[in-house]
Amino acid sequence: MVLSGTYERTLDEKSRLVIPKRLLEDFGEPNLTHLFFTPGTEKSLWLYAPKGFERVARRVSRLPNTVQVRRYKRFFYANTERVELDSQGRIRLTERQVEFAGITGREAVLLGVHDHAEVWDAKAWSACMDGQLAHFDELAAQAFELG
Repeated sequence: MVLSGTYERTLDEKSRLVIPKRLLEDFGEPNLTHLFFTPGTEKSLWLYAPKGFERVARRVSRLPNTVQVRRYKRFFYANTERVELDSQGRIRLTERQVEFAGITGREAVLLGVHDHAEVWDAKAWSACMDGQLAHFDELAAQAFELG
């Protein structure tokens, strides 16, 4: 299943984030009990279901053994966390994850992005969207090689 959609969320006092039922279903793994948070690009956190994380780990393991790749692997795996889903579909972000994503208040945005979800600070996501909206046609042409 392809993950999509934008979900505005508020972290509670324990830094828990509610994952919408539809998004959990779209991960395509019945009876999910946990997910994996990984560091993402542009100060976002990426969220994978177990099978999706295994696919990413296989891709990472096939990268060449260069200095840059070794540095990436260290950072990636050192900052990847298995997070348990509670009975209400919530996951808890660690202080380190909140800091990495630059979530300064309690407002966050959860995005479905094909094979993973992303967590962004709400203000950072808004700024990102504002910056990309003006260039969407150009980005689409590049992505689909429309020349």
